[in-house]
Amino acid sequence: MSNEDVCIVIPAYNEATAISGVVTELREQFRHVLVVDDGSADDTASLARAAGAAVARHPINLGAGAALETGLAWVAARPEFAWVVTFDADGQHLVADAVRMLARARATGVDIVLASRFTGATIDMPSARRVLLKAAVAFTRLTTHLDVTDAHNGLRVINTRALPDLHLSQCGMAHASELTSAISSAGLTYCEVSTTVRYSAYSQAKGQRNLNAVNVLFDLAAARLRFTS
Repeated sequence: MSNEDVCIVIPAYNEATAISGVVTELREQFRHVLVVDDGSADDTASLARAAGAAVARHPINLGAGAALETGLAWVAARPEFAWVVTFDADGQHLVADAVRMLARARATGVDIVLASRFTGATIDMPSARRVLLKAAVAFTRLTTHLDVTDAHNGLRVINTRALPDLHLSQCGMAHASELTSAISSAGLTYCEVSTTVRYSAYSQAKGQRNLNAVNVLFDLAAARLRFTS
C-alpha cells in the first residue's frame, strides 16, 4: 500500500454509529489510522480497533481540540510519518478528497493544505449554518490576514515538519481557527483545495448544530481578548 508515510488522525466522541465505516473506508487508501477516543461512553474505541485503527484514549471528555492535540503529538513522536491528515469521525468528509489534498501537498511542498467547502460543495447544509460559518471565516480573515475561505473544516493535510508550530490551547471547536492563526503567526505555507461536506441528521446531531457555531465564535472572541489584553 502507498501512503506509508501518512497517518490519519480522527478525534472521536461517542461515534459508535459511524466510526467503523469511516475507518474501514480510510484504510482502503491509508494503512495508518489513529482514532483519539475523547472519553466516549460507547463502543467507539473497540469498534475503531476492530476496523483496523490504532486508538488513543482520554479518560474523560476534553473536547475536539484536545483530542486533535493528542493525535498530533502521537504522530510527532513517530518519525516514520511525513504527513498527518485530520479527518472527522461522523462521515461528513470524502476519502477521495483527502487523497487529492495529499497529492497537492506532495506536489507543492506546502506545510498545510486546508479543505474548503465554500469553493467546493455542500450536501444538505442548513442555511443558518452557512451564515454562521461565513461569519467565522470573516473573523479568521480579519484576525489572521490569511486569504482562507473555510475556517472550520476538519479535513486538512499537515506536513509533520510544521507540527512543532501547532500547539492547540482551545479544547473545544474553536481549535480550528486557532490552528489557522498558527499558520499566520509561524509563517507556514498553505493552500486550499475544494472539497465536499455531507450534512446528515446524524452529523448535525453530533456537532453540526447551529448553537455549536455560535459557541465557536464566542470562544474565538474570548481567546482574542485574552491575547490582546
